[in-house]
Amino acid sequence: MAKARQDGSDNDAAQRRVQMADIARLAGVSTATVSRALNHSPLVSEETRNRILELATSLKYSINIGAQNLRLKQNRTISVLIPFDRKIHQNLTDPFLLAMLGSLADALTEQGFDMLFSRVATDELGAAAAAPFDSGRVVGIILVGQWGRHQQLNELAARKVPIVVWGAQLPQQLYCCVGSDNVSGGMLATQHLLELGRRRIAFFGDIELPEPAQRYRGYCAALEKHGIAVDPRLQVSTPFLPIGGSAAVEALQARAISYDAVFACSDLLAMTAIDSLRAHGKRVPDDVAVVGYDDIDQSAYFHPRLTTIRQPIGAAGRALVAALLALIDGAPAASVELPTQLIVRASAGEERGTPT
Repeated sequence: MAKARQDGSDNDAAQRRVQMADIARLAGVSTATVSRALNHSPLVSEETRNRILELATSLKYSINIGAQNLRLKQNRTISVLIPFDRKIHQNLTDPFLLAMLGSLADALTEQGFDMLFSRVATDELGAAAAAPFDSGRVVGIILVGQWGRHQQLNELAARKVPIVVWGAQLPQQLYCCVGSDNVSGGMLATQHLLELGRRRIAFFGDIELPEPAQRYRGYCAALEKHGIAVDPRLQVSTPFLPIGGSAAVEALQARAISYDAVFACSDLLAMTAIDSLRAHGKRVPDDVAVVGYDDIDQSAYFHPRLTTIRQPIGAAGRALVAALLALIDGAPAASVELPTQLIVRASAGEERGTPT
């Protein structure tokens, strides 16, 4: 048995030497320089190190420092990544992102782990997510949001990089995902508006993204259940930005169509939509009822106080950390879908009748 293990070790070492030689040849440096760069030695310049790390990633070269740290339990740092789209650059000051970051920090502290926080452009997500693990800086990764990079995340999972993602469960998903029940949340919001007698319900959210797309499915299902045709003119794709709600209201005004309610895919969108509705002389909730999504702290103090769909952010942080620690320990981690809850406040108004 010892001989077999030795042979396997020799084969692994030979394979690593071949791969390291490939990187050295492409980078125009020695294998010793490649080795130092992969170990983040100060003897290698930052420019050279970055070039070598990029080549290693593109060749799918598995740097075993992170895995070694996992085995030896020498590192207790977790990477938390919040991606951003270069086109819209959602700010970290977004209340939902701040709440999620705080929840993760609390959950990691409870488990005795440190957090290494980074923001990364969505078009660099795969390489940027893997780099801290490959270099040994962290032993696992928590990613807040999929941002349409489903395939890159599957590739990371296939490489056995310990990663857990906050987002939507999707077909053929290899990575562990923790998220709220977006379809149910969309149905709850729309059903509530229907029960208040509203019939022309606008939907604000970018349905090209997985989570809003699932909320839109719930919205459509609730309308269809009550015999109301889905009007695509009432769907406005708008980003999760402070101006998003205002831009969506302006889009509806330009379309010159009637509506008596808004379901917005975040509380921030809902709040800025309400401000814009007021600017157009519309009363909330008398003329237009509004329901948001997330139940951020500010929603309880906004005027009018915001009816919303609560995502359990505290439970989300704990679930994400628990799943990642299971992966780090070599155990399987199943994806988790957390329940959503309708929080009734003033922005959607009082019940006016039962839908027919």
